[in-house]
Amino acid sequence: MEKAVFDELSRIIYEKSGIFLSERKKDLVATRLNKRLRATGLKGYGEYLEHLKSGDVEEEIVDFLNVISTNVTNFFREPAHFEEMLKAMNKWYSQGQRRFRIWSAACSSGEEPYTIAMTILHNLPHQKLDVRILATDISTKVLHIAQRGIYGESCVKKIPPGFLESYFTPMADDGKGISYEVSHKLRKMVTFRRMNLSEHPFELTEPFDIIFCRNVMIYFDDAVKEKLVDDFFRLLRPCGLLMTGHSESLSCIKHKLSMSKSAVYMKPETAGA
Repeated sequence: MEKAVFDELSRIIYEKSGIFLSERKKDLVATRLNKRLRATGLKGYGEYLEHLKSGDVEEEIVDFLNVISTNVTNFFREPAHFEEMLKAMNKWYSQGQRRFRIWSAACSSGEEPYTIAMTILHNLPHQKLDVRILATDISTKVLHIAQRGIYGESCVKKIPPGFLESYFTPMADDGKGISYEVSHKLRKMVTFRRMNLSEHPFELTEPFDIIFCRNVMIYFDDAVKEKLVDDFFRLLRPCGLLMTGHSESLSCIKHKLSMSKSAVYMKPETAGA
């Protein structure tokens, strides 16, 4: 792939998703774009670039982002965050709160929001609660997997046995191994929606108690990250929590959140703080 073509493709990726790709990612982009070349019948990267720039190609832009996006996730990943979520929700419950809104802001193929739902159902008096989980991602491909809610044996390995039996239904072996389908009681707690985290302000208004945005900001530069965290601040309730990936830090940007502990940030109780 020629440098000029890569630079222009990188500009489009940044403009459309906020994902910053350095030149050392050129081989990765070339490899992943081969799938789109085969699907579109286009003969090379330069021709594909001209196709993206030709006008009404929004669907192809989405497909382009689907193959470029990195989607690595699993159930109960970084479990300390779910313990912090329970700790906060138990405190708020003891203070009389019964309505909870949680946002999984880069939900990938659904493992994170379904883990949130399982954790709440298993540990809190959920019959008395009004809990809704918004789960968003830029990739339509992974959102389809999440909405389908069917996972292979390798995907459910980290789900504790009691949880697997309570919240999933095993499906017949189709020759590829047993699959497991998410139960209705999990599904009804989660709403999936496509959202681009680099497009601000978000068309969301209700305050969230907890926002999970883990292992995605590592792909953003500081400018995109700062706007994103500002919008999270706006959408969090006072004392609401932002969970980030343990490999991520907000120390390099300006923000109004206070660090509660590693990879957990809190909006100050005073709204104007």
